[in-house]
This record gives sequence, C-alpha cells and structure tokens, in this order.
Amino acid sequence: MPSFDIVSQVNRQEVDNAVHQAIKEITTRYDFKGSKSKITVDKDGIHLLSDDEFKMRAVIDILKGKLIKRNVDLKSAEFGKIEPGHDGLVKCLVKIIAGIDQEKAKELIKMIKGFNLKVQAAIQEDQLRITGKQRDDLQSVIASLRTANFSIPLQFINFRE
Repeated sequence: MPSFDIVSQVNRQEVDNAVHQAIKEITTRYDFKGSKSKITVDKDGIHLLSDDEFKMRAVIDILKGKLIKRNVDLKSAEFGKIEPGHDGLVKCLVKIIAGIDQEKAKELIKMIKGFNLKVQAAIQEDQLRITGKQRDDLQSVIASLRTANFSIPLQFINFRE
C-alpha cells in the first residue's frame, strides 16, 4: 500500500551558519559600535542580548534575514518576548522547532480527514505516516497541505509504492 511521511525538520547546520553570519554582521556594523549586543546558542535555543528594545529589534531583523538567506523557514523559529535582563539590557529567546508535536499532529489529521480522501493518518513519534490505496489520493493530500497555511514547515518524505 502506498504511503509517505510528513515531517518538520530543520537543518541545524544552516541555522548555525545563519547565527554565525548574524554575529559577524553585528560585530562589524557601525550602529552596533560600543553595543553589548550578542547572540549565543545553547541547547535551549538562540539567546539574543542587546542594549535596548530598538537594538534588539535590529538584532532580530538581522537574524531573520540570515535565516532566510540560508533557506531556513521562519516558521521553524519561535521568537519569544523581549524581556528586561540584567544591567539594563534586554533579552530574547529564539526556539528552533523541529518535529511535529502531538497537538499539531492531531490538527494535521483533522485537516487531512477534512479533504474527504480515502487515506489513513497515523502519528509516529514526531512525524505522521499517511497511507492510502491510490497514489493519486496521496498526491492530492500533499498538494492540499502545501497550499494550506500551517503553523510549522512541513516536508514530505519516504513516498513509497
């Protein structure tokens, strides 16, 4: 029976490259001379630190631009609120979302069932497996999901006959 998987993956190497390019731009830009703005990466996500809210928005714009240039979908980056930090600085946490959690998977299944096609969807950890008797039904599910505006980026892999 034909099947395919729906996943939400992020290329971590491209994210790291975008972060390093953003750090390089912040250190060389004239409007950031003497600024304490910096970007650090750890297991929680990407930590942004800046002097004030205006410069923080500039840092966020730089990071977004670098992510776009490296073909990382901005839907996979969840930008947190700008919060006051220590020493009068402001901070922001950017989480990189990879995988489909249970809540999003249930929304996807509901959306797929709304297409009224003869396919079955099963949640498998952080991905969905879609199976059907006809290849055309699976291809129409893929086409419909590509046109739908979903809150996370979706990739379609392992299409099997």
